[in-house]
Amino acid sequence: MNILEIISKKRDKHELSSGEINWFVKEYTNGAVADYQASALLMAIYLNGMSRRETIDLTMAIMHSGEQLDLHDTLDFVIDKHSSGGVGDKTSLVVLPLVAACGVPAAKLSGRGLGYSGGTLDKMESIPGWTPNLSIDQIKAQVADIGLVLAGQTASLAPADGKLYALRDVTSTVGCLPLIASSIMSKKLAAGGDGIVLDVKIGSGAFVKTVEEGRLLAETMVNIGHDAGRNTVAVLSDMNQPLGNAAGNSLEVAEAIRTLRNDRSSPDDFWEHCLKIGSYMLYLAGRAETLEACEARLIEARDSGDGIEKFRQMVTAQGGSGDIIDNLDRLPQANFIADVTATSTGYIKQIDTENLGWAVVNLGGGRRQKTDPINPAVGFVMPVKVGDFVVKGQVLATIHADNVGGFNQAKQLILSSIQIVGEKVDKLPLFYGVVNSS
Repeated sequence: MNILEIISKKRDKHELSSGEINWFVKEYTNGAVADYQASALLMAIYLNGMSRRETIDLTMAIMHSGEQLDLHDTLDFVIDKHSSGGVGDKTSLVVLPLVAACGVPAAKLSGRGLGYSGGTLDKMESIPGWTPNLSIDQIKAQVADIGLVLAGQTASLAPADGKLYALRDVTSTVGCLPLIASSIMSKKLAAGGDGIVLDVKIGSGAFVKTVEEGRLLAETMVNIGHDAGRNTVAVLSDMNQPLGNAAGNSLEVAEAIRTLRNDRSSPDDFWEHCLKIGSYMLYLAGRAETLEACEARLIEARDSGDGIEKFRQMVTAQGGSGDIIDNLDRLPQANFIADVTATSTGYIKQIDTENLGWAVVNLGGGRRQKTDPINPAVGFVMPVKVGDFVVKGQVLATIHADNVGGFNQAKQLILSSIQIVGEKVDKLPLFYGVVNSS
């Protein structure tokens, strides 16, 4: 085959054959296709799209570019989840232990934050000693032993995705639905889950801004999962305000632990979100006949303490201190903590959630470049939501900063992100629908 013929074929709006797609992914991964040639093909795909068959072929080719994590020598069924990212999204830290406590093994390979969207591994590394750096053999041993593992993406799984994503990032071809879907799903399929629950975020703090775009992305990914023989469902969830109250690594870990402990201070919207995602995970695993019954099992696992105990087992198995669960003050603490208060009275009409994410990054809690260090202690806790009535002087957020300068910068971003009006405003929905395979 010839890369020039493949480029011109897609440039002229024709479908690529399965053989052509497989050849391209293999040869590019091996270095036989140059970056400038791959860039041309990516731009042709960006401009002209891909059919459902092309998209699944691309996904499978990327998945097969490296090793696959197969846990079936020790487990009958493994559940996995993926979130498209957002501000304050610490859902995995709650639903994975609860699902595992309900008897469904959960093996999740997660990533780090880049830009304003936080990463699960960065959050967990707030716990002293905890490491995500596990080999495939260690992952298999741990999930067989305690039914739960949360590890970093290994370089041997779907290596083509790493190369292609790096190229997309510098050629303005990131925002292409078939390329987004194949990138996400190739890694999920390579990670070996039999059932996959996708949490597709929509709104000002998400990559996808509208419900229509979110539904289209969800349908594409769910169809890929179905065509690959995996039981897949996508939940469309709101990200027009932070999920829960906390944003920032150790602050989010603390909020997740409080939620697992059923503390009164844990936010209701976050728990409701966790119930929704977790119930679909149990449902796909066949643990109950209805979603309501699955929710009841999750509530029981939380109230009995089984969920927090499973979280403790995962922490200690991966080198962390399980005692931190009982003493959250041992998590990293910020040097300067102060409140931001409302400058007027009225209803919160809108929250620029992406802007709030950048506030965390500017404090040092996120990265603009992959090599940037992370300060796990910084961030904010925001107890207000869209639709809430606030009075002048009421606390809108508590900022955890390194110093006064960082606090002042974050304060201005937070105040500029929250719009307060005189007329009453409706609360935002937590969810916009569910997409099943077709």
